[in-house]
Amino acid sequence: MAKKTKYHFDPISLTYEIIHTHWRDKLKPLLWTTATGSVFAAVVLLIAYNFFSSPKERVLDREIDQYKLQFSILNDRLEQLQKVTSDLQNRDDNIYRIIFEAEPIPSDVRKAGIGGADRYSKLEGFNNSEIVIETTKKIDQLASQLYVQSKSYDDVFKLAKSKELMMLSIPAIQPVNDRDIKYISSYFGFRIHPIYKRRIFHEGIDYTSPIGTKVYATGDGVVSDVAYIIRDGFGKKIIIDHGFGYQTIYAHLNGFNVRPGQKVKRGDYIGTVGNTGLTSGPHLHYEVVWNNRKVNPVYFMFDLDPARFKEIIEQSTEYGMQ
Repeated sequence: MAKKTKYHFDPISLTYEIIHTHWRDKLKPLLWTTATGSVFAAVVLLIAYNFFSSPKERVLDREIDQYKLQFSILNDRLEQLQKVTSDLQNRDDNIYRIIFEAEPIPSDVRKAGIGGADRYSKLEGFNNSEIVIETTKKIDQLASQLYVQSKSYDDVFKLAKSKELMMLSIPAIQPVNDRDIKYISSYFGFRIHPIYKRRIFHEGIDYTSPIGTKVYATGDGVVSDVAYIIRDGFGKKIIIDHGFGYQTIYAHLNGFNVRPGQKVKRGDYIGTVGNTGLTSGPHLHYEVVWNNRKVNPVYFMFDLDPARFKEIIEQSTEYGMQ
């Protein structure tokens, strides 16, 4: 196809002149069109990005909304778990630790510190940083509190084991079977001594029984002494160390059935009633010592029925008033 020639009409000379077009003049419309198109495209894209979402962006937006919902649900569940943990802490401090005579855990320890301010810096700078940091803090705090509670339960378990051992060790029965006791010849308190004939405080209970009557350990423990000493008036005696500050003494025995260092259980046969030492007749002198202080043994005889217990308490009181 032949190249078209453009002409220009000159009204003065009434002639047509050929128009010679430079390449720059041809480029200008192209550049103008390109520039206009670019501006239009930029405006369209700007509007599209700011006011409209692509299908992929809409999918991502839905996922983000779902994550926010899940974080909200997770926070609610964490709050419920914190309430349960708080209830466990209250029970621990106000029930379990009181039962086993242990001090409550201080509140600052219960709160369980979880590190410095920079701990969550890596989670900052995002659109949803606040909810992520809040949830992470709750999880960390709950984990720390549960660790403290777990350690506390370990302590309570040890205390329970110790309490069980203590309950087995405390003197809790009569040292002689009730059927073998003729009568109680001396109670805890002041009395007129049968040998010295003067008023002296009697630090135990005397069970009058036939010679050879079996004597039993009143609690778990270790035999700390098996001796025959005349000068203290006890004659043949056994001392049992029960731990937890408790000791029991069995005096005026006829024979021994244990040796020093031997472990005994409550109800074990340890010796026999006798008439050794300073006595006026066969009987067992029995004492309970707590923290180096002699106490009334009747308070540690849980095998007595209420009527018998009341009788012995009244006799001890009357005896102490003589």
